[in-house]
Amino acid sequence: MKTFYLTDSGKVRNHNEDSVTILKNANEEHLLIVADGMGGHRAGEVASSIVLNHMGKKFAETNSVGDKLSAINWMKNNISEINKEILDYTKEHPESTGMGTTCVMALLTDDYLLFGNIGDSSGFVFKNGKLTKVTHDHTLVNLLVAAGDLTEEEAKYHPKRNVLMKALGSSEKAEMDVFDVDRNVDGILLCSDGLTTMLTKEQIEKVLNDEELEIEEQVIKLIRKSNARGGSDNISVAYLTLESGEE
Repeated sequence: MKTFYLTDSGKVRNHNEDSVTILKNANEEHLLIVADGMGGHRAGEVASSIVLNHMGKKFAETNSVGDKLSAINWMKNNISEINKEILDYTKEHPESTGMGTTCVMALLTDDYLLFGNIGDSSGFVFKNGKLTKVTHDHTLVNLLVAAGDLTEEEAKYHPKRNVLMKALGSSEKAEMDVFDVDRNVDGILLCSDGLTTMLTKEQIEKVLNDEELEIEEQVIKLIRKSNARGGSDNISVAYLTLESGEE
């Protein structure tokens, strides 16, 4: 198993509001997290760092997240606690009103693979050279596509394509979507929308399929290519690969 993560401010933003990490607990379980913060006065940085600080502490305290149902509850409960932390921070710091963050995570144990998502950061699995998106973006355009009011192609260029319907810190109640995925995969990739708005799934696939590159070089190349195409947002990538036959 190999892991690598990296974040970059991009070519347009003068500071980085993303946070990204890959954690391992005492039971060799892995937790990948990407959070894309938003809000003025650098509040987005605070919101996304609250996610990482909270999850880092909780995961370190947990020898094992337990069986699948226990893990799902653990993920959802922590998201509720993080949401409250962000709202409490906003009350104490009125200048940060409106701050929030997306959160996508992947939890890999010996027995299962779970993804959790709120917002528009993305979670993918990589298998047999193909990248498959697991998570669903909580965006206005996705709702319109689901309702049949927009095509997927129209959604890509819609002026309100970045409007979020869900994020941590946006309301009193935060519900994370959880996806139970076959753990027999070659890789797990999480990223902020700074990557997916700049590169197509096929372009990301091409980099991941380059066997001459080490995992670190693949992640760096993804960020470099995103910046070469404009780098209009902060870019964060967390990538984990499983060796052939590795359980």
